[in-house]
Amino acid sequence: MTLLDIQRRLRAVGIEEAAWEARLLAARYTGLSDARLLLMREEELTAPGLEEAVRRREGREPLQYILGEWSFMGLSFALSPDCLIPRPDTETLVEYALRHLPKNARVADLCTGSGCIGIALAHYRPDITVTAVDLFPETARMAEKNACRLGVADRVAVIVGDVTKEIFPPGETFDAIVSNPPYITIEEMQTLAPELAFEPRAALTDEGDGLSVIRGVLDTASRALIPGGRLLMEFGAAQGECVTRMAQEYSFSDIHILKDAGGHDRVLAAIRPAKSDGL
Repeated sequence: MTLLDIQRRLRAVGIEEAAWEARLLAARYTGLSDARLLLMREEELTAPGLEEAVRRREGREPLQYILGEWSFMGLSFALSPDCLIPRPDTETLVEYALRHLPKNARVADLCTGSGCIGIALAHYRPDITVTAVDLFPETARMAEKNACRLGVADRVAVIVGDVTKEIFPPGETFDAIVSNPPYITIEEMQTLAPELAFEPRAALTDEGDGLSVIRGVLDTASRALIPGGRLLMEFGAAQGECVTRMAQEYSFSDIHILKDAGGHDRVLAAIRPAKSDGL
């Protein structure tokens, strides 16, 4: 099997970036550099596991799970099907947080998944501490693994909890809450690429209107943020107006919407006011 063979096989099943993905797979299993692979693209490649990896990708299993890791904010995160694959859209949230979090901030990362948001913040801001929360123990273990992998385990505590319920004891507060909750509607799930079937469904959708966990994050933030604390939450590209109204219902102020690199509405930024009208 040559590099060109891998490209043809991936292209045949509808993978648009077949050439790039073929090089990543070949490099992962042969240990050869990208430049070397390009020079020998018509030579036979023999490496344990390569054929099986190509077959998995032909079955539309995400490349990220096959490789076992993926880059987010310039950091390499370990991945498994227990956690959502980090995406560039979410970097919008992290980049904004890095600029606006106060010094020595205490941050809660709700629906943490691989831990990519909270861990990236802790990596680039050594002054902050993070409490990362996920609903599933196996997903929380992956976040713990990544915190150790990236050298921030002393400042990132991972706990298991349901963000639609009270997850923090009374009186525990944070300077900022960040979150990438499941927000895809049940109708939208039917139209997604085949690769999404391999990702944890509960991290993608609430099996309804895509707003129930968003509402849980807003409710938690309304109680656990300090007055003046900041909420940053990712949402679906068509949900901007609805999420803004929901934040207003919880008396958040200074509400604005951040756009991702593609120009789509992507992140809610809001402040818990000093007086929260009883919420």
